Amino acid sequence: MKFGENLYSLRKSSKMSQENLAEKVGVSRQSVSKWENGESYPEMDNIMKLCNIFNCKINDLVHEDMSDIDSLDENIKVSVVKLNQKQQKKMKGLSKALYVIARIGKILVSIPIPIFIILTLLSPFFMKEVNVEDNIITFGSFASEKVKVEKIDEENDRYIITVNNSVIDSEEEREMWIKVKTALDDNSKDRITIYLMAGFASLTISFVLLRMVLKYLEKLFVEIYNGDTPFTLENIKCIKKMAFSMIAIIIVNNIVGGAFGLLIGEMEDFDFQFIDFVQILFLFSMAYIFEYGYELQKDSNGKIYGKIEK
Repeated sequence: MKFGENLYSLRKSSKMSQENLAEKVGVSRQSVSKWENGESYPEMDNIMKLCNIFNCKINDLVHEDMSDIDSLDENIKVSVVKLNQKQQKKMKGLSKALYVIARIGKILVSIPIPIFIILTLLSPFFMKEVNVEDNIITFGSFASEKVKVEKIDEENDRYIITVNNSVIDSEEEREMWIKVKTALDDNSKDRITIYLMAGFASLTISFVLLRMVLKYLEKLFVEIYNGDTPFTLENIKCIKKMAFSMIAIIIVNNIVGGAFGLLIGEMEDFDFQFIDFVQILFLFSMAYIFEYGYELQKDSNGKIYGKIEK
């Protein structure tokens, strides 16, 4: 639908004659007739008056059909672009906030990575120092604590736990030391070392993948903030990479849980939660929407959102 047809349709739906419309705009009836027939276009101030009269947006008059935009007056084209820029301000502001948050998150997630790498490398040396004798766990040069885990009631499975002769009252801490003692009793040092190294290595990979997700998120919103259109091939790739990275995180997290589960004798099933599925589905849906927007943009030769990528 072209400008003249849009104007005719709006006038008819408002049950207004050409004379009435001309009077409201402050022009002659012949001018309105020429606008509707496509013989001429109104000036920008008259277009604004038409928008006020019909309570519509400029796009409803001049931007409905992309094939018509090339024939518009240059002042009208500039005003349409300015209008689009105004509409994009909120998106630009949100994009800036999101890429700043992603950048901060990427920095914070990077901090534990070298720690996990060090723990992976130190695990063999740490386990050589750990000893259990007379229900007392010692850690050699790594820690001065002496933890005594003593079973005082076989029937009710009750323990008394002391750290450097101080009784532990916290139920969570008691459970932790009982599991540590059980793992040390039921497994060789070599086996525990392998599990610890696998666990810390998996945590390292998991955090590296999470950092990648935040890096792609940051890149996505930097591109949206700096670009004329969010619908670019680069942005589509970023969203897909985020989705695949999240799938990898879920798999690695379950490996971490499995490694430590084997160590303490509480092996759990593969835990793919519903929220994980929703998050991944959301990202793939975003990728589909961006692909659709990119195709629309390409089909319109860049007139909808901006220049297309070659």
